[in-house]
Amino acid sequence: MLKLGPDVGSKLVGRAQGLTSSASQSESALFVITEGKFNGSTLSMFGRNSLALEVREMAIIGATGAFRLSRGYVRTKTHSIDRTSGLLVSEYDIYVLRY
Repeated sequence: MLKLGPDVGSKLVGRAQGLTSSASQSESALFVITEGKFNGSTLSMFGRNSLALEVREMAIIGATGAFRLSRGYVRTKTHSIDRTSGLLVSEYDIYVLRY
């Protein structure tokens, strides 16, 4: 789930989907925006997203919809991990240059 803030009750604005592998030399992710003027648009990221790192940075390597032909990067950090429920709360700061 992509929410506006780290609070569980924050507004839902999209979803994360894709493939990750901690055994790989590379990882990828896809964000799908499901609210507002960017509804249906996607951002594809590629890079190392190891939870062992305090701050991670990934490149935006593709996009669709309102973000078509965009370039940019993502910086992410983990706010909390609940190992009992499996809930991971991360902050994603997304910097996109749209054409």
